[in-house]
Amino acid sequence: MKKQTDIPRLRRDLLAWYDRSGRTLPWRIRPEDREKGALPDPYKVWLSEIMLQQTTVPHATPYWRKFLSEFPTIDDLARADQDKVLAMWAGLGYYARARNLHKCARVIASEFRGKFPQSEKELLKLPGIGPYTAATMAAICFDEPTNIVDGNVERVISRMFRVHTPLPNAKSELRNLAGTIADPGRPGDYGQALMDLGATICTPKSPKCEICPWSFECQAFRHQDQANYPVKVKKVRPVKYGAVFALINDNQILMRKRPEKGLLGGMFELPGSPWTAKSPDNPLEFAPATRNWEKCAGQVKHVFTHFELRLDVYRAQGDAKLNGIWAALDKLSDYAVPTLTKKAIMAALNE
Repeated sequence: MKKQTDIPRLRRDLLAWYDRSGRTLPWRIRPEDREKGALPDPYKVWLSEIMLQQTTVPHATPYWRKFLSEFPTIDDLARADQDKVLAMWAGLGYYARARNLHKCARVIASEFRGKFPQSEKELLKLPGIGPYTAATMAAICFDEPTNIVDGNVERVISRMFRVHTPLPNAKSELRNLAGTIADPGRPGDYGQALMDLGATICTPKSPKCEICPWSFECQAFRHQDQANYPVKVKKVRPVKYGAVFALINDNQILMRKRPEKGLLGGMFELPGSPWTAKSPDNPLEFAPATRNWEKCAGQVKHVFTHFELRLDVYRAQGDAKLNGIWAALDKLSDYAVPTLTKKAIMAALNE
């Protein structure tokens, strides 16, 4: 950006674009709706923002509707059993979000009489609400001028200013640059407009610069090197290995519950070995019972944020007298079963 006097035009042009072309989302109050007196529901906005972390709008929207149908208010969610919340979350990934969602609902219900605090500062004190979510809720729901910066915004700002610092080290720099433009006049609409700009126009590949309201100031567009930003350091994702055991008794399968804290905390899994840097030398020592275990073809592969997991799957006929959680195969949706475990079960059943 050449000079500070361009900021009013950036704000004005972005909001004009949003008024014309911003997305219509089920939890969003559009400017025309607000003019008719509609107000955003903090519970619906909060629920959407937690779900949209690391998840796309098309994937998250059915879950958002399902949660609202089952838990119409935050008090309903607070009263729910955590296992049910986790079961309904299964498929969205990053399950710590679900545990924090439930914990936050209980705090709101017990300490705030079911009402969210109305400032970014106070929202930040709640479980599972970080800087982005606090800024977003404060702006959208309570008209507080904040600086909303998500992954889409980071991409827009990195191109606007041609920021050469690689992510994630650039986050603070990008946030500060975004703050120089943030509009105090219509904070909620501005934040949603900027996120929409990144989601629909300033996309990772093939950005639509010809219709971007900010292209007149975009340094990357001026140099025609938009694809180079944001700069990222490529990391090699390590691979871990393990073995799991599908013990089946008629229409039931033996599962166990993971510890509450840690990866996939509180979720259900098949019994198995630890996940280590190499395959276990004798995987059957981790089997839940002595059986004639049959190794299934191939491996189950699953990518986590920091590593890739490859599991060998073994199956055998079980005995319902064994200790453990015997889950009906046709009612797995009643349990908090992560995608990884579903993959392993499918591998065992499809042999």
